[in-house]
Formats: sequence, C-alpha cells, structure tokens
Amino acid sequence: MNQEKRNFDHDASLWDEKPGRAKLAEDVFSALRREITLTKNMDVLDYGCGTGLITLKIQPFVNTVTGIDSSEGMLNVLNDKIRRQKLTNVSTRHLDIEAGEGLHDRFNLIVSSMTLHHIQQPEILIKQLSENLHASGYLCIADLDPDDGSFHGDNQGVFHSGFERSHVKDIFEKAGFQHIRDITAAKVIRDVEEGGSREFSVFLVSGQK
Repeated sequence: MNQEKRNFDHDASLWDEKPGRAKLAEDVFSALRREITLTKNMDVLDYGCGTGLITLKIQPFVNTVTGIDSSEGMLNVLNDKIRRQKLTNVSTRHLDIEAGEGLHDRFNLIVSSMTLHHIQQPEILIKQLSENLHASGYLCIADLDPDDGSFHGDNQGVFHSGFERSHVKDIFEKAGFQHIRDITAAKVIRDVEEGGSREFSVFLVSGQK
C-alpha cells in the first residue's frame, strides 16, 4: 500500500458520480439510525465528511451538523450543496486533526464513515474524538472489514486494509466508551483489478461516552 496521504481535492468534483457511493452512504446512514436515536436537540459532527453524502442525510433529524474534512475540494462541493438547498443548520470546517489542528467543540454524536483506514494512528484519533463529545455522547465509525487491498485498487493514502471489529471495539474501550456494539452496515460489490467482482462488507461500531 502507498503510505503517502491521498489528495482528495483532485477527486472532489466527480466524487458523487462514482457508482455505489450514494448507496453506501444510504446503507451506513440506515445502520446509524438503527443504533442511535437521532433527535432535534443533537449537535452532530461528521468527521471526514467528504462531499456530505451522510452529513445531509443526518441534517433533517438533528439540531446542527458540522462537516469536517482535510480536503478543501470536498468541502467546496458540500458547501455548494448547502447553498443550493438553503440549509441553515449545516456548517463545514477545514481541519486536519492528524496534523495537530485542534477541535474544541463538543457534540452529542460524532460519525465517521470510510475514513478510519486513511488514518495512520486510529487510536489517537478515536481518543481525540472522545474528548469532543458531551457526557453520554455517541461515537459511530463505519469502515471496512479486513480486506486484502482490493477494495480501493489504487491504495494511495490507505494505511489499513480494513479492520477486525474486535480491534476497533478494543480501541473504543481504551478510549473510555461503554455499550460498544458492532453491526454490519453495508455490503459493497466492486470490480477488482484481477478481474470479476467481489463483495466487501462494511461495519458500524458504536459506543457511548
């Protein structure tokens, strides 16, 4: 795998056009709603929000949603959607927590989908996100079950070939979370470089601070 960080700005304008991304976001959001009751008094953070495929699904059910990403290009696409839809409870922030940039807000729920495998040290990120939750707040992370690297094809910026759910749950526990659960959020069919197609599974791990 290529350990260089991926520049998502290059892909931002066409990101939503790739088949399957909207379906994956819908499946992860459905899994999230099965695990967490979204309410109008919730302030939510979508970490690694990209173009907001999940951010905008959460928006109607909560008080506010903040989308954070290290890619300005991705956030530009999301900001265009926010303007077109005239949304007043969605905001974005360009921030790279991995680079040491601080996040000092507190949220009732933090969601992150298909971002963790791009993070060099997931333990540090999850611990930091836990510190940005109100007492009794929830963290929900969706990502790949163990993979041999075929999911992405081009593995630039991919630091982990999926995760064992038990490992992610252990990180949650060490970060102080309780009531930790995992469910299968989605099944994704993708063409692979060696020919044909394969099914990949995506988990959702949730925990309460």
